[in-house]
Amino acid sequence: MPPAVTPLLRALPNSTYSSVMTLGEPPAPPAAFRRALETLRPAEVRPEIELEDIPAPQRLAPYSGAVGASVYRDDDELAVGRLIMLFDPDGQRGWEGPFRLVAYVRADMEPEITSDPLLGPVAWSWLTEALDAHGAAYAAAGGTVTRAVSEGFGNKADDPVTTELELRASWSPLDEDLSPHVAAWCDLMCLAAGIPPLPPDVATLRPRTTHPKAP
Repeated sequence: MPPAVTPLLRALPNSTYSSVMTLGEPPAPPAAFRRALETLRPAEVRPEIELEDIPAPQRLAPYSGAVGASVYRDDDELAVGRLIMLFDPDGQRGWEGPFRLVAYVRADMEPEITSDPLLGPVAWSWLTEALDAHGAAYAAAGGTVTRAVSEGFGNKADDPVTTELELRASWSPLDEDLSPHVAAWCDLMCLAAGIPPLPPDVATLRPRTTHPKAP
């Protein structure tokens, strides 16, 4: 198995690989991985979303890449998440193909929403319906929905009680173009933040690269 390679997404388009490898130099990532990696960082996303390159785990697969995102309304951060792409030319148990996407979303929610027994199935449907809406072909999807309640004690006893939704999911994309999957993940984050998806005839805008500081 080749050594793990986790290139930075922003460096990929300008990367070059020598035709002659020196001793100890890792081999260039497979072409299929590089093509998929280029589609993991879209040129345009919804205006509420800020994307950033983040380190990818190196022990889950020989090759990996990752992006993180935050959802904002004005200056309020409503949800955060990350999307990790794993690539193993030989595949792994439970995968259907050489690729696997791993998604995480966390969003603050009102207590009455997190106490709804239907929240789990509804939150999971946000993901599957978003994948279907964007035409993202996938297989072997699975995940969990968690509701977390945080209470303060001691010198934090006056802190307000907060409730959060956490969704962890993974699925196998059936082609190298991951842009529909990224769009579905962005829609999932917005739905968790209470922002409805854009109508299909509304164009997206360029992503925010820096979040403005409050005066």
